[in-house]
Amino acid sequence: MTTAFRTTSLVKLILGFMVFAFASSLEPAAAEDLGPPVGLIAPDIGKRPDQNGVPRTLADVMGSKGLVLMFFRSADWCPFCKAQLIDINSGAAEIEKRGYRIAALSYDSPEITKNFADQRNISFTFLSDPKSEVIDLYKLRDPQYPPGNRAYGVPRPIIFILDKNGVIRTKLYEESFKVRPPASAVIGALDALAAAKS
Repeated sequence: MTTAFRTTSLVKLILGFMVFAFASSLEPAAAEDLGPPVGLIAPDIGKRPDQNGVPRTLADVMGSKGLVLMFFRSADWCPFCKAQLIDINSGAAEIEKRGYRIAALSYDSPEITKNFADQRNISFTFLSDPKSEVIDLYKLRDPQYPPGNRAYGVPRPIIFILDKNGVIRTKLYEESFKVRPPASAVIGALDALAAAKS
């Protein structure tokens, strides 16, 4: 068994667990309302380098109808993040067909996200927030990690769906970082938003 096969199998196993756990949840994800509330304009992220080091604003990465903005922990060491990013990428064409683009933000450096994107053929944009400034602006910093811990500054994972004006229309998240909304949930949320407008 090759290393590549073992890695792929692990990702599939983790992804299967995440999808099952998300689909099996009968109660709201968490008691608190994580991050900025639905109905408000998403906080401005300024200019953040993408995986190629090019500064990007929210407007730069916005689709014709809006943006799927993901906050994740790390594409370097977090297996749940890697599985989620791969899964979201599998739905990227369907998401883009609906007029939305995808941007994924973490405290990872552009070098880390570029390496992951190249290895996994990820088609969407990564944004780097190495000082966790945007993560703090969105009030998403995970408080369980102290300074000095490699996870210090990571966000609690969440997906925001923004309309073309930058207004938060939907949020998808779970209480545990081990459970992530799958691409099918994002696509379903986009379809629900479209249906609500018609």
